[in-house]
Amino acid sequence: MTFPKVADCVDVFETLWPPALAESWDSVGLAVGDPEAEVRSILLALDPMDSVIAEAVVLDADLIFNHHPLLLRPVDSVNASTLKGGAIHTLISNGIALFNAHTNADSARGGVSDVLISLLGIEDAEPLVPHDLPAATEVGTGTGIGRVGDLKSPTAVREIARTLAARLPRTTTGVRIAGDPGAEVTRIAVCGGAGDSLFEAVRDSGAEVYITADLRHHPATEARDTANRHNGTPHLIDVSHWASESVWLDAAAAALEAEFTARGFTVGLQRSAVNTDPWVERY
Repeated sequence: MTFPKVADCVDVFETLWPPALAESWDSVGLAVGDPEAEVRSILLALDPMDSVIAEAVVLDADLIFNHHPLLLRPVDSVNASTLKGGAIHTLISNGIALFNAHTNADSARGGVSDVLISLLGIEDAEPLVPHDLPAATEVGTGTGIGRVGDLKSPTAVREIARTLAARLPRTTTGVRIAGDPGAEVTRIAVCGGAGDSLFEAVRDSGAEVYITADLRHHPATEARDTANRHNGTPHLIDVSHWASESVWLDAAAAALEAEFTARGFTVGLQRSAVNTDPWVERY
């Protein structure tokens, strides 16, 4: 068996989710690890939380592949008594590398939003906000934040919400509708994770429903006020941030398995069993 090194893993990750697709404010790539270290086992997870790192230690994983970055904002210390510093010390002392693909995994074909919209049976979605890379390049073609596409037949908003509730991991916050639950719609826009900055693009796309996460009061009410002054769309469906993105991890694992195999590498891939959704109870 031929095991990859961390550097080989980074090359695989960056082939599937090119860093050129990441937003300018984002932090993606190898955050911790020795490029020459051997990797026999990779743990896939959404968040680089202490509980996920502890799981990797127990499972004897050599690398954690995360969606969300550990070091999105600069730090001025890696003191082990701090949150970030403690995580880095635990990773290094246990020989565990840490890599993340964030907005580049959102933008890439087969990425987070592609998987989310496919839960509704839409397989030919287009980017909601196309990436500004040259369309002629392989990386730039069909990439961008969010997705928009059409259902096969008009469907009530409440039925779309019910489908999502059944196919997404169950969460405390559930699935919420703003707008008319009984309205029948065809054109759907989605953005995995927090997407309340994209309302203008959603309206420009002609989407009748917008599915995203972390919808705050003011952006949601303003979006509905704007909709009510026009044709009543888009209706809004708010889902859990964790749920909207965690469904991508199985697709990511399948893509990694195929790419490592094609390169002649053997590596164990395991999805984290830790639920990192912060909300645990409501009344």
